[in-house]
Amino acid sequence: MTGAAQRAGFWGVLAQRDFRLLWTGDAVSGIGNGVTTVVLPLIALRELEASNFQIGVLASAVWLPWLIVGLPAGAWIDRLRRRPIMMIANAACAVLFASVAIAGLMGAVTYSHLLLVALLTGTATVFFQAAYHAYLPTVLAETDLVEGNSKIQGAEAATRVIGPSFGGLLVATVGLAAGLLVDAFTFVFCFVCICLIRAQETVDRGLGAREPLRRQIALGLRFVAVDPYLRPIVVYGTLLNFGLAGYTTIQIVFLEKTVGVGEFGLGLLLAIAGVGGIVGSMIARPLGRRFGTARSVLICQLVTGPFVLLAPLTTYGAGLLWFCAGGMVMIAGVVSCNVVLGSFRQSYCPPDRLGRVVATSMFLLHSTIPLGALLAGFLGDLVGLRGTMWIMAGLIAPCGLVLLLSPLRGVRDLPSRPAISLR
Repeated sequence: MTGAAQRAGFWGVLAQRDFRLLWTGDAVSGIGNGVTTVVLPLIALRELEASNFQIGVLASAVWLPWLIVGLPAGAWIDRLRRRPIMMIANAACAVLFASVAIAGLMGAVTYSHLLLVALLTGTATVFFQAAYHAYLPTVLAETDLVEGNSKIQGAEAATRVIGPSFGGLLVATVGLAAGLLVDAFTFVFCFVCICLIRAQETVDRGLGAREPLRRQIALGLRFVAVDPYLRPIVVYGTLLNFGLAGYTTIQIVFLEKTVGVGEFGLGLLLAIAGVGGIVGSMIARPLGRRFGTARSVLICQLVTGPFVLLAPLTTYGAGLLWFCAGGMVMIAGVVSCNVVLGSFRQSYCPPDRLGRVVATSMFLLHSTIPLGALLAGFLGDLVGLRGTMWIMAGLIAPCGLVLLLSPLRGVRDLPSRPAISLR
């Protein structure tokens, strides 16, 4: 069936059974992750009286595995079937989050336990994300990738709205441990959905599958470093993620300690800001058609990035609107760009190299996240929470200039095939 035929009908690519299962499972586990973004730091903050720096360490631990296993993960994924990797990762996360929930119900949770779970679930996420993005072209035709990524980003944006507000409600009604138990069940649900997918993969992905692991990693790095489009996109992403990591690490502590927002209000504010992600996923395709994919990325980042500077102005009462507006517009721009750039990477890279290119890109993109989270925790103790919010917002706002100085400035649309070979 052609991509055009598959897009027919109101539901678009969601009419395809395999994509619907993949999308549904990821969306439900995304709700659980949204719950965890509220619950995990609150457990450390309230139950264990963690400092701002300890909160930063906990946040960085989730992303640290990208620096350790990010590169070899891509090479392994190019050698193996991706669906079983995603299933194992989901099962591991379910067990790990359930262990914290049980410890919390027994009153036996410790900071070391939280740190270990953050590291191990972060490792599982490395493999899941690299496999997930490389597996999508197996489920969808190339002509459907933009629509598929748009729906995935839209679901992720929606879960950022539903998850935190649901997490705040859970904390207010049944306690902290129940929130992580919900997250564990969402990973079980995702595991079942992926089990039911029928799309078949091949194990032998070309000569690259028989190359030494070190050479495969080197080829992925060289491809990203030399390519005139991937290189600036990755540089932009690493800088943006550095600022975003610090911003998201400190925002919950800032809203609770400095602004004085309660549990449910905290979840509601994060949900309102997250609405921007839904908007971003909806406008990505129309902007790409109207202005071109390259130009739409530039427009989104240059226009929306500076709005994050409104967030540090947040005060209790009417001043909460600053946080909502700044976060909403900034997130809309980031998600819109993610839709376009994610689809670009999947169609741009050769299928038998996609796993390592995705993992290499993600390794570089995520490399600054632990540093941003640690810096935010350190600055929170040094200059205060509001001062840290100003610093992180100041780092996020100008990131779009990197793309403006790249080849994206001179083209209307991003290319569909690379000008260089991995070999």
